[in-house]
Amino acid sequence: MAWFYGFKTIRRAYSYVIASLITPLTLLFLIYIISDGRLVTYAITGGFVAIIASNGLASAGDAAFFRLQLKIQDLFVTTNIGPLDYMLGLTFSFIVFSIPGLVLYAVLGAWYHLFSLTNSLILIGILLLLTFATSAISFIIAGLVGHVRNVWGIISILSVVMTVLPPTFYPYRLIPQYLLYLLAISPATPAAVLAQGVFNLSPFDPVMIPVLLIETIAYVGLAIHFTRWREK
Repeated sequence: MAWFYGFKTIRRAYSYVIASLITPLTLLFLIYIISDGRLVTYAITGGFVAIIASNGLASAGDAAFFRLQLKIQDLFVTTNIGPLDYMLGLTFSFIVFSIPGLVLYAVLGAWYHLFSLTNSLILIGILLLLTFATSAISFIIAGLVGHVRNVWGIISILSVVMTVLPPTFYPYRLIPQYLLYLLAISPATPAAVLAQGVFNLSPFDPVMIPVLLIETIAYVGLAIHFTRWREK
């Protein structure tokens, strides 16, 4: 599934990859201009988070289409494939789809000398948890909607609420602590806060470690429940 819906999608429809980069790159440009380059490292670090989160949320459209139009889940129910297998297959395809954007931001990060071996490995771990959390949210949405056309409006709203409003592209210290914890309902918030701390851009907040872990487990559990796997 990762090969067919990941690598094959990049080759068949590379315009979708470009479209997924439009918002992060636009915000990067605006932040660079407005801050006169002072906050560009925040925007680069947040770009990793935004790419993963936005692609994870956008995958709700694919998951809903597979369930409602193609009836793929109905086919898999009669096999040894379970809901978790199905979700992991699509999730890894979304990771593959995000690779071009991650490579682009890796080049930008290297240009600004952001990386070391330690913070790179920690960032990979943060992004993996974020991938599972946001993909799980997409499966929850796909399991609840009754028609594919309803997905796009929900995704558009959540993409702003869960990737732009959180301190993804700006220092998390700029917002009050109560608002930070309110925005932490989006897994992009603890991921961005941890990334800023790991890259020494802002003080490290250890509270966000259990927040991201608990959210990932909770969202994955809800996704398994709402995937509507029915055995006959």
